[in-house]
Amino acid sequence: MIRDDLREFDPKIAKALDDEIDRQEYKLEMIASENFVSRRVLNAMGSVMTNKYAEGYPGKRYYGGCEFVDVAEDLARERAKQLFGCEHVNVQPHSGASANMGVYLAALKPGDTILGMNLSHGGHLTHGAPVSISGLYFNAVTYGVNPETELIDYDEVLRIAKEQRPKLIVCGASAYSRDIDFSKFRAIADEVGAQVMADIAHPAGLVATGLHSSPVPHCQFVTTTTHKTLRGPRGGMIMCDADHAKQVDKAMFPGLQGGPLMHVIAAKAVAFKEDLEPSYKDYCSQIVANSRALAAALAEQGLRIVSGGTDTHLFLVDLTETGLTGKEVEAALGEAGITVNKNTIPRETRSPFVTSGIRVGTPALTTRGMKEGEMARIGGWICDVIRAHGDAGLKSRIKDDVRQLCEGFPLYR
Repeated sequence: MIRDDLREFDPKIAKALDDEIDRQEYKLEMIASENFVSRRVLNAMGSVMTNKYAEGYPGKRYYGGCEFVDVAEDLARERAKQLFGCEHVNVQPHSGASANMGVYLAALKPGDTILGMNLSHGGHLTHGAPVSISGLYFNAVTYGVNPETELIDYDEVLRIAKEQRPKLIVCGASAYSRDIDFSKFRAIADEVGAQVMADIAHPAGLVATGLHSSPVPHCQFVTTTTHKTLRGPRGGMIMCDADHAKQVDKAMFPGLQGGPLMHVIAAKAVAFKEDLEPSYKDYCSQIVANSRALAAALAEQGLRIVSGGTDTHLFLVDLTETGLTGKEVEAALGEAGITVNKNTIPRETRSPFVTSGIRVGTPALTTRGMKEGEMARIGGWICDVIRAHGDAGLKSRIKDDVRQLCEGFPLYR
């Protein structure tokens, strides 16, 4: 995949790329926010559209020579609208965080109150965390999950909304494994005179294929990344109703960003075309089946799954009873060729840099073609490493087994 002229000119970068290809090819990528794009998407990402400055929007650019990048952006917008059934799309955000900031700029003024999900309960930094601009520039208050069920308590959300009177309610999460009822959030918002933003960065592919509830009919604003379950390039997107289209577009440019990344937008268009294929729903169904199978495999061997299971591509494992931290388990699994991330859990008592849990996801494994049988094997390896996390010999043997499994499901090699 790496051209000889790059190897000759910059061997250090070429080696880093080679090493990263090997890491992806021969280890199990189980970080829920990561996936593998197709060669088609890679081709668009590495295209000559990276050379083009295109401030503005199709037909209304500030530079000449935009006739062909306009084609790419129009295709990306139209395909996204078809995929999600929304009225308006802005595909220019560089990331999911940028998309969220675009909505805040469109809908809020500094100091306004936003109500979002608590970070330790599954929310995202950009939903009002104190260290994020969303928590620094706005009066951010939070809701969480019920301590017994570990599910969103909509009655409690309503209580907090009535008390705090937010201007914007943010729903969606980065570490919540259950379906979200967006209609209930809209009803709560209507009762207190708020608007609603749904951040579906994680389950977007499941939403697009009808495997997860859709926020589009219920929320004024919907944001997402274009990677994760959408299996596109790293980037963001904002969807909204027609009434808010001008506000959103003006917020992204000139409000937040200058020239859009046209090579990335071209790659988004390619990914959305892939997502519109009938096979994509089969793929997303398999993601969920794999997630449930893996969660069940871990639970059968005594690990506690937060909320008792999953409806999506991810789930959290509570490590409290193992005596290990998320940081320790992430490192031990990494030595065995299994990549996950440490993650806070509801009622967290440790630092976000240490944590009491791990987050596990199946999009990337599913892209490789793995199914429930492979999930059972992987679940066994995870439990073995946790039980004997200090056994270097065991981790080495599992790493060899992982490589052999990966060789049976080639990625780019």
